[in-house]
Amino acid sequence: MIPWVSGCRGRTMAPAMSTAALIDRLRAVVGPGNLLASPSELLVYECDGFTIEKNKPDVVVFPTTTEQIAAVVKVCNELAVPFVPRGAGTSLAGGCLPVGGGVMITLTRMKRILEVNYRDRYAVVEPGVVNLWLTNHLKSQGWHFAPDPSSQGACTIGGNVATNSGGPHTLKYGVTVNHVLGVELVLPDGDVVQTGGPVEDLPGYDLTGTIVGAEGTFGVVSKIWVRLTRNPEAYRTLLGVFETVDDATNTISDIIGAGIIPGALEMLDQLILQAVEAAFRFGFPLDAGAVLIMEVDGLEAGLDADAERIRAIALKNKAREVRQAKTESERQLLWRSRKQAFGAVGRLAPSYCTQDGVVPRTKLPHILRFIQGVGAKYNIRIANVFHAGDGNIHPILLFDERDAGQVQRVLAASHEILEECIRCGGSVTGEHGIGVEKIDFMPKLFTPDDLAMMIRLRSAFNPDNRCSPAKMLPTAGACIERSKVGRRAAL
Repeated sequence: MIPWVSGCRGRTMAPAMSTAALIDRLRAVVGPGNLLASPSELLVYECDGFTIEKNKPDVVVFPTTTEQIAAVVKVCNELAVPFVPRGAGTSLAGGCLPVGGGVMITLTRMKRILEVNYRDRYAVVEPGVVNLWLTNHLKSQGWHFAPDPSSQGACTIGGNVATNSGGPHTLKYGVTVNHVLGVELVLPDGDVVQTGGPVEDLPGYDLTGTIVGAEGTFGVVSKIWVRLTRNPEAYRTLLGVFETVDDATNTISDIIGAGIIPGALEMLDQLILQAVEAAFRFGFPLDAGAVLIMEVDGLEAGLDADAERIRAIALKNKAREVRQAKTESERQLLWRSRKQAFGAVGRLAPSYCTQDGVVPRTKLPHILRFIQGVGAKYNIRIANVFHAGDGNIHPILLFDERDAGQVQRVLAASHEILEECIRCGGSVTGEHGIGVEKIDFMPKLFTPDDLAMMIRLRSAFNPDNRCSPAKMLPTAGACIERSKVGRRAAL
């Protein structure tokens, strides 16, 4: 049944008959092969990568055109049913959780690269295009799509737009919003609009920049104009091995302080090294306290000098060795080890919860010591692998979700870590979004006036809050029960 209220004013739908009618209406829009409604099929869509919080949608549809998305949205409006867009489900904060049930609009069958224009440096893609597919499509011509989340082999560009994804190369190249020129958007009333487009800049307000990172609360993105980036002429990729996390984080600050902007600066601690080495056999030293992956890229001229400066800074900060990738295949294996580190964590525990805080770079030694203390306090193992160059930490809390006591300890530990990020002058998310997991932190980051203005902006796009309800913003008087995770501060 669909536990929603019409227009958020307390009028409930007739349950069973309305659900059946909804399914019939949607099947007529997308076709019988593009709809799921049986309980066993819906289980697959009860959560994203944040597995602690789960809820099944009532129906999952797989539109293949913008027109079908718009028609689905209009049916949902007529029957007063909530709906939520979903990509590959790799998000880590419950961003595509169907909190109140309703309709899940899964975009993975809209996977065409519609246009590539090298002369004007843009491509047009559908939201279900996997991030890495686009880069592979461009590779032969010497171009790529710069945002490269660790999940880029699975995550979709539509999902990247929803959460404003980053990745290891964010430090130099920026996050998704820096590489999106425009979007086609199905508004929550079913109208279709376009913001931006193939040109570099348009006069007026930056609506595209507002939509990127809105976590699907402004509508359903159905087409994306993305900026293309030339492949660097050359790379120098180094691996610094350190006895302590402090020495590694001090190296990070000193590299940036020296005026060097690497393509990437990534840190892996001892616990994550154990999982990665078991999975990929790269040759990571398992007795190291931490390793840094340090990469500079650009024109061949000057890269050796930059690499030597980085090597000297690492050695000054007590690195016991600094290796350099000798071949492209060695470099690729190193990056594969880093980008698939989260998958390798399955070797350490049956469940894990990945956090996404941000602190100033100079606070990295402090926050990592704090995380270590939190792990000891709650008797939880915590692994760390993160985008060290921009202070975006990803502590991975290891547990077994079948044990309710462990789940409570993980949530409490996560809360303390994110609170400390705020106290350090940082944020509770750098790229994974707020979703349902972090709603309680929004009043700690923003004033009531700030939040009220954000709610007004969302209401301009989504007046009934029917599109992706109960996400991002703590709305007073919400018409559905708030996520249990959203209330985790009471644990």
